[in-house]
Amino acid sequence: MTDGDRHGAIRDFGGLAGRAPRLIVRPASVVEVAALVRDAATTSTEVVARGCGHSSRGESLTDGVAVDMRGMATVHELSATHIVVGAGATWRGVLEATLPCGRMPPVLPDYLDLTVGGTLSAAGIGGASHIHGTQAANVIELEAVTARGEILTCSPTHRSQLFDALRSGMGRHGIITTATLRLIAAPERVLSCRAQYASAAELIAAQEKIGADHLSGQVKSSVFELKAVVYDQSRPPRGLCSIDVEELTFVEFADRLRPDVDKMIEVGEWDRPHPWGQVIVPAVHAAAFIEQTLSGTTEADIGLSGVILIKRFSPGPVPMLRAPSDAVLFALLRTASPGSKTAAQMVLANEQLYDRAHLVGGVPYPPIPEVTSAI
Repeated sequence: MTDGDRHGAIRDFGGLAGRAPRLIVRPASVVEVAALVRDAATTSTEVVARGCGHSSRGESLTDGVAVDMRGMATVHELSATHIVVGAGATWRGVLEATLPCGRMPPVLPDYLDLTVGGTLSAAGIGGASHIHGTQAANVIELEAVTARGEILTCSPTHRSQLFDALRSGMGRHGIITTATLRLIAAPERVLSCRAQYASAAELIAAQEKIGADHLSGQVKSSVFELKAVVYDQSRPPRGLCSIDVEELTFVEFADRLRPDVDKMIEVGEWDRPHPWGQVIVPAVHAAAFIEQTLSGTTEADIGLSGVILIKRFSPGPVPMLRAPSDAVLFALLRTASPGSKTAAQMVLANEQLYDRAHLVGGVPYPPIPEVTSAI
């Protein structure tokens, strides 16, 4: 347990604001977390769990007590069907435990250095979410500390209301301390295929009909690009007109963002503000919504290392996500680079994006939590 830095504020990946916590604590057990929450309740002090601090809107920041969950990263149990792991473990750590057994979680984040508890609290959309749903939809059981300091386990059939509140609940209904995750067979190699389309409608349609184990879409210089990945196969998916094909080991593919992150760190882009704007919209409105947004979006609105993503996916049974069943993720992963729009201008553009998405039945991603339900 350590005192917070009173001479400077802590920031998250978004970098939009800094807050100086009264106390920073790195617990090693659920008992310590529960005691901390009970103590804070006597003084009405806010308690916020923090993993790798990769939130983009300050969700992992607080003026109260910051709970650094990275001290709870133990693998408690591993079998062919599931892994029981501390919420502070990263997905990289999960893979390091499961791959020697030829197993993996059904859905992985694009960036492996995020904590299990952090992505489950947001829902966790990945390249395999069109098949398996979100990461939160693949949880078998959770252990958590509630706002009253109780240590409870929950699942789809046991304390299901708490289970549903924790998954994609953005930490406002309890602190996830341990997660039991479903496992499936892991491939040894993958075939990564790239194709290009002229419009958002064509890209979304391709994501719906192309049979692949992993699908993701990006917009690059007004070109709509699809990445379709198949596991342990020698041919591209049927119906895909690939412009290039690359064979990789599964480990190389799962950790594909590491070189990009290293480059961003090297040139200083990683430490700049990242006012990410992400929405989930119904598929029936997605193409028109995306095309309209992009028509008014310039390179200066995204930044030098900014990325635009389009992902057709199935949310699964995760009520707190509040996503339409026919979901499309549209993400403007902005970076406030030199010469680009300011972070404040990007935040304003995101607010306009959320408002427009609401009009077509869309929601922000990650969900914006209600302040009144905080721990």
